[in-house]
Amino acid sequence: MTRSATSELPASPTSSSADTDHGSKTGFWTLTLGSIGVVYGDIGTSPLYALKESLHAAAAEGGHGGLTRDMVLGVVSLILWTLIIIVTIKYVLIVLRADNNGEGGTLSLIALAQRALRERGGFVVLIGMVGAALFYGDAIITPAISVLSAVEGLKLVTPAFGPYVLPLSIAILIGLFVVQSYGTARVAIFFGPITALWFLVMAFGGLSHIADDWSILAACNPVHGISFILNHGTAGLLALGAVFLAVTGAEALYADMGHFGRGPIRTAWVALVLPALALNYLGQGAMLLAHPEHLENPFFLLYPSWALLPMVLLATVATIIASQAVISGAFSITQQAMQLGLLPRMRVLRTSETERGQIYIPLVNWWLLVAVVFLVVLFKSSSALAAAYGIAVTGDMVITSCLLFIVAWKFWRWSPALAALVIAPFLLIELVFLSANALKLLHGGWVPLTIGAGLVTAMWIWRKGSHLVTEEIHRARLPLSEFMHKAEAGSIQRVPGTAVFLTGKSGDTPGALIHNVKHNRVLHAHNLILTVHTEDVPRITDGERVTVKRLSDAFSCVSVRFGFMEMPDLPRALAGAGLDAGDFSYFLTRRVLLASPDTGMPVWQDRLYIAMARISTDASRYFRIPVDRAVEIGAQISI
Repeated sequence: MTRSATSELPASPTSSSADTDHGSKTGFWTLTLGSIGVVYGDIGTSPLYALKESLHAAAAEGGHGGLTRDMVLGVVSLILWTLIIIVTIKYVLIVLRADNNGEGGTLSLIALAQRALRERGGFVVLIGMVGAALFYGDAIITPAISVLSAVEGLKLVTPAFGPYVLPLSIAILIGLFVVQSYGTARVAIFFGPITALWFLVMAFGGLSHIADDWSILAACNPVHGISFILNHGTAGLLALGAVFLAVTGAEALYADMGHFGRGPIRTAWVALVLPALALNYLGQGAMLLAHPEHLENPFFLLYPSWALLPMVLLATVATIIASQAVISGAFSITQQAMQLGLLPRMRVLRTSETERGQIYIPLVNWWLLVAVVFLVVLFKSSSALAAAYGIAVTGDMVITSCLLFIVAWKFWRWSPALAALVIAPFLLIELVFLSANALKLLHGGWVPLTIGAGLVTAMWIWRKGSHLVTEEIHRARLPLSEFMHKAEAGSIQRVPGTAVFLTGKSGDTPGALIHNVKHNRVLHAHNLILTVHTEDVPRITDGERVTVKRLSDAFSCVSVRFGFMEMPDLPRALAGAGLDAGDFSYFLTRRVLLASPDTGMPVWQDRLYIAMARISTDASRYFRIPVDRAVEIGAQISI
């Protein structure tokens, strides 16, 4: 007999029904305003440094050390058309269609591709690991370069502020990470209005300077950008690598789709964000055509001297918001990676009772802080950090294009020719940008590659080691049917109550159950053999979450399903299925791992896996099992 949870039962906080209700109560324009703060915070701070760094690169390699009209028109044209082609056409019009039950992001795209290819390993998982690892590189560099570029505006107010830029930036960053544990739910309501004000001020600053040289409007013609690349050799390529800084944060459009919806994100981009960015870049370009000496910091010099300090303060707030968005994204992608078995379990705290995306992972937060402060101290300026930024962003976008081709071909049922015709131009453009950024490998580009390589190695070893541990656990495991026959036919003492035994394979007898009978010589009146499954969908509805199959009077198999974006809560899930989980005793196995040269991994990989396992949160905390209801039994495993 099979029994499953019904839709009439109370919904859990992570259920899709709760999400739907939340969405229905939130107005379209409220979501649109919210998306401006969260989704576009990163790309909205790019004008602080994108044009400046692009022209610095072009001028430095141009052989004469100064700006030319062709350089300014060419770089501004490249920035405008990169925003149109990569962000507007690729992400806003195409990528946002690839929703996984309303959710987006690299790991959601992996899940779609896996479902389309009907496989869970190999190439798709590997490129997904690379994409996730590059996102962490972005999450480390974004706060560093954004806050530094904003605080550097103080030097324009008065050179006396120069020595204080670095310590003030570090202080702001430390404060940003320290407050993460309090959650952003209370202050997030201000993100949208503040960032909207930021975009309006940027638009005004650019618009007020277009009249400096009306010929800047010629940059709207893509011929100027193409001509610049063809006629400037290495200078063109180096500038092209910096041009991509203008679209940093474009991945957030897709990653945050589940929080705001496709419509509000598209509306915010077309109605405010793109026009404001375009006007600001055109204004900077016109000012530089008229005053090339302003290349030192063209963004802040758009504004009169009396407005410099307020603009620095507003820019600092905007960069903090942009940094907050990418930090929250790092928490989210870590949670997804844990659910998909790519990272060890870590402690996840919910910081809001109503917002499903408001989570906090202490270990990730403090590692990010250490890495961000290290980068600030190492590079000391936003210009030096700019070289490190492009590779992470372009690499992530290339991976998105590869996964999108698979989804379009296999999931959307496009013909291979049509999928290639649509996706290949974006992939080609992004590969050109990636090649341009590769020229900066020795000048900072090694940073995201080093971070990415380390994280991919860790993810691969964790996935491989977990598979080996599972194989070792179940190698000589007694089949459940055989154990049940012996236990029920023997004279083992029965005790009242219900015991829950977690196992990774429902057909095998859990080790904790075997050891409980062997050492305690008792068997509970009711025994639930529970298996947890993480599905390739973001969330599972209550009616599909729990399935109970009665095997005998004393034994039942229970299957609990969670989506890869959910926070697993076993007692709540079981209670939602009509089971009296409050009186259950949970028996868990605490594994002691030993490195062995005789397994499928080299010893150094064994040791890295064991080190990661030691920082992993124990199963009782991860599955929200009450401490006073959990019983742990030790087991030693050689890997």
